[in-house]
Amino acid sequence: MSVRPDLSSRPPALVIVGAGPRGTGLVERIAANAPELYGEAAPLDLHLVDPHPPGGGRIWRPDQSPLLWMNSMAEDVTVFSDETVEQDGPVRPGPSLAEWAERARAGALPGGPVPELSPELSPELAAEAAALTGRGFASRRLQSAYLAWVHKRSVAALPPAVTVHRHRCRAVRITGPRDGVQRVWLEGRATPLAADAVVLALGHLDAEPDQEQRALTAFAAEHGLDGPDGLVYLPPEFTADSDLTRLRPGEPVIVRGFGLAFVDLMVLLTEGRGGRYDEGGDGAGELTYRPSGREPVLHVGSRRGVPYRSKIGYDWRGERPPLPRFFGPAQVEELLRRPGRPDYRRDIWPLIAKELGFAHYHQLFTAHSDRTAMPWPDFEERYAACPPGGPELRALAEAAVPDPADRLDLDALDRPLAGRRFASHEALQQGLRAHIEADLVRRHDPGHSPDLAVFLALLSVYGQLMRLGDIGGQWHGFFSYLASGPPGPRLRQLLALSRAGVVRFLGPEVRVVADPLRKVFRASGAGVAGPAVEARALVEARLPEPTVAHTRDALLRSLHRDGAAVTPAGLLAVSPDDGRILDRAGRPHPRRFALGPHTDARGSGGFARPRTNAPVFRQNDATARALLSLLRSVPPPAPLTVRAQAR
Repeated sequence: MSVRPDLSSRPPALVIVGAGPRGTGLVERIAANAPELYGEAAPLDLHLVDPHPPGGGRIWRPDQSPLLWMNSMAEDVTVFSDETVEQDGPVRPGPSLAEWAERARAGALPGGPVPELSPELSPELAAEAAALTGRGFASRRLQSAYLAWVHKRSVAALPPAVTVHRHRCRAVRITGPRDGVQRVWLEGRATPLAADAVVLALGHLDAEPDQEQRALTAFAAEHGLDGPDGLVYLPPEFTADSDLTRLRPGEPVIVRGFGLAFVDLMVLLTEGRGGRYDEGGDGAGELTYRPSGREPVLHVGSRRGVPYRSKIGYDWRGERPPLPRFFGPAQVEELLRRPGRPDYRRDIWPLIAKELGFAHYHQLFTAHSDRTAMPWPDFEERYAACPPGGPELRALAEAAVPDPADRLDLDALDRPLAGRRFASHEALQQGLRAHIEADLVRRHDPGHSPDLAVFLALLSVYGQLMRLGDIGGQWHGFFSYLASGPPGPRLRQLLALSRAGVVRFLGPEVRVVADPLRKVFRASGAGVAGPAVEARALVEARLPEPTVAHTRDALLRSLHRDGAAVTPAGLLAVSPDDGRILDRAGRPHPRRFALGPHTDARGSGGFARPRTNAPVFRQNDATARALLSLLRSVPPPAPLTVRAQAR
């Protein structure tokens, strides 16, 4: 390896904006790849810019309610790659959240004798770690401690010549020529950071309200935000940041959104206000909710009208489906060769549906053959010959699987209330409770293990879609509904709240209007007779859309103004190979990179399930290697003179 010439002015510099899970994962990959691509003795200045605690960042910060849980089982959460990840860099194994908790309580964490790598757990978190099992759901505060430990370990693994600089503030702008030093301007500081490369790992961001949200905000303001008759409107935001004190006890609150943000809202407004649950005598019976009297009444509805599907509560058994099969690299390459942008519903969804169907039937035939009417090799051959999205697939399933309940019907799964009519609001409550109860039973019964096979296929599909860039929101909504639902205990709590009258269901296709005559919000859902629900409070239970055009983040807005490309859905366009930001001519920027939900190669969050070849790990490794190769090759810069810039 060649020796880098001495630098007369400064070492090469890398700025990572965002030190949360994604930025931390990138640092881990930089440390793993540096010996090969950069050298152990070559100096490097690594600047980490984030106003929030490193590791957890804003979303996983430690100062949250202990009632808020992770949405994944502890054994399914890791920041470390493994041998299944298709990456060029070396694998440096690390513990999952469950393994970390087990080793922490045993005092056997890697690097444990090193003081800076010992976990700093409060007595409450230490007690939680001691009780956590692999199939348990950790609090977000414990996950924050895990991520803080990962961050410390990743920084400690960097070569000794790397100097880490922390900046607890926001970056607001990047300037500089394409082929020269970049200047990263920080909030409240007159002198920018000089960088040879910049990475945006910003995570979830706030957004400016859209037209409807501005109108609803204005309507609430017009009729007073204070006083006994004042209206309250809470736009989309991270639930832990919302001012829920404005939602008064006993009053109706319309909630639009039935996903994970609703679950957080439900928890904070019930247990968070002093309510409690009584368990059945055997520990597995029906929950009963005991109100504190401080809860509002939540009237919740959404497009589907039902909560996300429960997390699956059993382990995999038997032969895994060989994935990908019908939606893999070859199919993605074929889509990319077509002229124009592929249409999701016409070109992509049929391939996804065939892949999900293959996983479902592979598990049904190999693990539950008594429920099928033909040998698996015969079915597999005929299934492979059927065109994606055609009627032949449905006809084959009808011939080979006698019970309709064993066939995969993605439309019915996606829209379980489509076409259903309820005679009254009370009938709707009973119907929704029956739906949730059936979902809980099914998702905890290994007799329905084809559901778990479909889950694995969803993860496989997600990994392939990364190369197609922005395909719109339909896929992400479908994936979240099936694969990223709440823990089963949360749905049991929802049932108890429904029986107690604290939660009321509005049904599907919920419609909300502002009534200026009655000075209230009115909500109604399709499929149920009766008057609309009226309330003086409306909550949007969802995160803001990660669009560049409407973000409140000054840095992303300035990049957009300066020529960075944005997809039709409003995401920052990046190269799928290494995350370089594209300009409006499609050219990758040589020195600017971006990772995360604001890009069209968002892949997944900052962590993923072990042994799933997760896209986030592949992206982090590719970007880290591109950065190290770039930093190794940049010539020594001339001394930098910068005048303060007004902002």
